[in-house]
Amino acid sequence: MTDQQLVAKAFEMLERSYVPYSCFPVGAALLCADGTVFTGCNVENAAYGSTICAERTAVLKAVSEGHKDDWQAIAIAGRGEDYCWPCGSCRQMLYEFAPDLKVLVARGNGDFVETTLSELMPHGFGPKSLK
Repeated sequence: MTDQQLVAKAFEMLERSYVPYSCFPVGAALLCADGTVFTGCNVENAAYGSTICAERTAVLKAVSEGHKDDWQAIAIAGRGEDYCWPCGSCRQMLYEFAPDLKVLVARGNGDFVETTLSELMPHGFGPKSLK
C-alpha cells in the first residue's frame, strides 16, 4: 500500500466521526506488516474525558485483533488548514507498541508530511523504560 492510499483511507474515516462538540473530525488508518489496515475515527462524548481519538480507535482495533508488534505506518487526517498532528495521549499509546512508527499527517486539502513517532516523542516512555 502506498502512503497516498493509506492517507486516503484516513480521509474516508472523517465521515464516520462523531464530533457534535468540537466539530473537528479526525480519521486514522494504521498499516500492519501483512497489509492489514485498521481504521478509526474520533468519537466524542458529553463527558469530554470519555472522548476517544481516531488514532487510539485504530490502535484498539489492531490490538484486539492480535496485531501488536507489526505496525508499519499510521496516517492521520483532518479537515483543517494545518496538519492534523496526534495529541499527546495518542503519541503515548502509539509509542507503547511502535516507537519508530512512520507517521503520515495530512491536512484538509490532502497534502501530507511524513515523520516518525520517535521524532514526535524523542524521549518517550514505554515498556523498555520499566526494565
